[in-house]
Amino acid sequence: MSSSIKAINVRNQFRGKIREIIRGSVVSEVDVETPYGIVTSVITTRSVDELALVVGSEVVALVKSTEVSIAKL
Repeated sequence: MSSSIKAINVRNQFRGKIREIIRGSVVSEVDVETPYGIVTSVITTRSVDELALVVGSEVVALVKSTEVSIAKL
């Protein structure tokens, strides 16, 4: 398995594991532990559920400007 997502043209990709999820009714905070430190993403709670994200899931944090996206591995 590749360590990066090639279908997305994003320069800063950080592979890691989910350390914590703080669920809200509409949006949730997802903390990803990477070799470079913690990256936090605020994504919809629906996306957390659809991606079946849980603590320990391996993901790639895709950083673009001030936005952090999550892709499940």
